[in-house]
Amino acid sequence: MTLQSNIIPVFVILPLSGAFLTSILGRKLRWIPDILGAVTTFLAFIFSLLAIRVVNISGTLIYSVGAWRPPVGIAMVMDGLTVFMLVTVNLVACAIAVYAINYMEKFTSKWKFYTLFLLVLAGMNGVVVTGDIFNLFVFLEIASVASYALVAFGTERHELEAAFKYAVMSTVGSLFVLLGIVLIYAYTSTLNMADIASVILAKGPKNIVSMISVLFIMGFGLKAALVPFHAWLPDAHPSAPAPISAMLSGVLIKSLGIYALCRIFYNVLGMTSSVSSLLMFMGALSMVVGVFLAIGQWDFKRLLAYHSISQIGYVVLGIGLGTPLGILGGLFHLFNHSIFKSLLFLNSGAVEYATGTRDLQRMGGLASRMPVTGTTSFFASMSIAGIPPFNGFWSKLIIILAAVQAGRLGYAFWAVLASLLTLASFMKVMKYAFLGTLKEQWNRIKEVPIFMKLSMSALAIVCLLGGALLLSGIKDSFLDKASDVLSEGTRYSALIAKGDIFEK
Repeated sequence: MTLQSNIIPVFVILPLSGAFLTSILGRKLRWIPDILGAVTTFLAFIFSLLAIRVVNISGTLIYSVGAWRPPVGIAMVMDGLTVFMLVTVNLVACAIAVYAINYMEKFTSKWKFYTLFLLVLAGMNGVVVTGDIFNLFVFLEIASVASYALVAFGTERHELEAAFKYAVMSTVGSLFVLLGIVLIYAYTSTLNMADIASVILAKGPKNIVSMISVLFIMGFGLKAALVPFHAWLPDAHPSAPAPISAMLSGVLIKSLGIYALCRIFYNVLGMTSSVSSLLMFMGALSMVVGVFLAIGQWDFKRLLAYHSISQIGYVVLGIGLGTPLGILGGLFHLFNHSIFKSLLFLNSGAVEYATGTRDLQRMGGLASRMPVTGTTSFFASMSIAGIPPFNGFWSKLIIILAAVQAGRLGYAFWAVLASLLTLASFMKVMKYAFLGTLKEQWNRIKEVPIFMKLSMSALAIVCLLGGALLLSGIKDSFLDKASDVLSEGTRYSALIAKGDIFEK
């Protein structure tokens, strides 16, 4: 354990400390939750940027909790994939925390919101940095339980119903994950992920590993809302306040679902051809089913929720291809989707904040009264539809090219079709919500407050410039490092388990 590795627990300690202080001080001083929420998430984002440099200089880092070295003790690991996810999660969290300063004024008890919000962030960061599979489950549950409460935060009937449905479905997913962990421990006698990979390599693949794989696909598939495990998402995401919808769709389903799938199947259990084929099929199914369900929706947030299912399909298709280009495209789309989908949910929150409705048919011409919201919605809509030069175009193009390169022409066709239908869906959004003649009933509405505009503008800039990641030096230290971790497969974890890089 080196001095540089001390940065790893900061990503858990910082949001947990923020949540604790908010719960203590926020009850009496109304301005404390806003300050603590914004400052905590901003610091976490800055530390995640610093972590890029640390990993590039020092390589993979391991922090031994309580100075008990793995595999006996609990390990926290920071590699290229960890840093990639930390930057994604904390960037979105920072934008949402700033947005919520104004938006959450219409709700009571902002200190409760920020306390739960920071607990979710601590859970997601913990899932990303842990090197122990049981602690991954613990952090997953911290984030999940806090998110149940946030979905029900408005306490309206439909919000409570959605939160209950989300809690039940997510708990089923957690049970699958826990059962898989029990079987892994029974088979390998260890919970350290790198050590598990070494034991499985030594013993060879057996039927129990296949059983564990099925349990993890079901469990993390539920967390990621992959078809056919998606039933909870269209209710949970629209019912939550806009900042929570952005957090759930932007990063929660990726850190608790997609990241966990990637880490376990590539670096622990090993990616087999059958698992790869299953992930590709589920990804393509999610792409198509999600976009077909979305295109007929008139509720702005519900439409966005179905598109989350569709866009996650692109990520899983790229990851499932298993080629270096496919992995790169899948991870790049994970980052891009986190940005533009969070922005779209913040846009929908801004529209609802100003007009009091989410029904697209009741809107029209809002861009004339809400120019910042209208412009940023256009940026996000073009990004999710895959229109150049916005960031979504480049990641979708890489995934499609990877499918063609791998000889999976059918999957490339479905990816192109889903993108065209996504464009049609968001042309409808722009037409009915922001373009055309302003209806008389909206003559007196005005643009949302400054902090909401600031967050939306910042994410819109990332949507516009996100493609530059492929052309700049950032790609080598950010995207390539993350994809290399998955490309290394179980050999990468085996190196950690043997201690070859403990002293870096």
